[in-house]
Amino acid sequence: MLFKISRDIFDKFPNFCVAVVVGEGINNTDFMTETEELLLSSVQETHSNLKNANLKELKEIAVWREAFERLAINPNKFPSSIEALLKRIWKKPEFPSINNVVNLVNAVGIKNMVPMGAHDMNKMQGDIQIRFSREGDLFTPFGSTEEEKVPSGEPVYADDLEVRTRIWVWRQGENAKVVSESSRIFFPVDGFKGFTEENVLSARDELTSHLTRLFKCKTRTYWIDADTPEADLDNL
Repeated sequence: MLFKISRDIFDKFPNFCVAVVVGEGINNTDFMTETEELLLSSVQETHSNLKNANLKELKEIAVWREAFERLAINPNKFPSSIEALLKRIWKKPEFPSINNVVNLVNAVGIKNMVPMGAHDMNKMQGDIQIRFSREGDLFTPFGSTEEEKVPSGEPVYADDLEVRTRIWVWRQGENAKVVSESSRIFFPVDGFKGFTEENVLSARDELTSHLTRLFKCKTRTYWIDADTPEADLDNL
């Protein structure tokens, strides 16, 4: 399976970058209190740090708002996933526990203030890519079984079957979500050189360390940017 970013994306955002972690042999069935504790610690610390902050002015939020605005996407209506998370935590230092892997991803993403995804690779078809949507693209919203049409021209995560995440890092779909049976998982961490590259690398390394320590699973990491626009996720 390849992960690749369309040249059209880099033409508009030449400093865009994605760190990728692939975990294989993950046992996500047995509940671990440590992942809940990591999530709670991250949420409480972030809530305290953001107490007097203007979220929209944080570089980690502002860079996504500016990117969306360049594409004529209203970031107030369609906030990046990390803006939505931080806004929720800024209001109240609480966040639901879902399962071990999702708890871990949320903990690391919140702490480093970057959008992070988690996709069950066994539910995906063909290659995964970030590209602009086109006529005929379909998306199954989270919690739904009904597909919806995706307007052309949106930046999306998509495999050969359907759109997996709409509006770049706004909303992930139902069909590739991580559940207790998920064992082979693709984790992208999105950012921009010159703005959030250090956050992205920190999140990648922290996630890899936790996956190895807690799940004793195999991990591989990749770096995608304008100079290296694709990677073979089955190989180092």
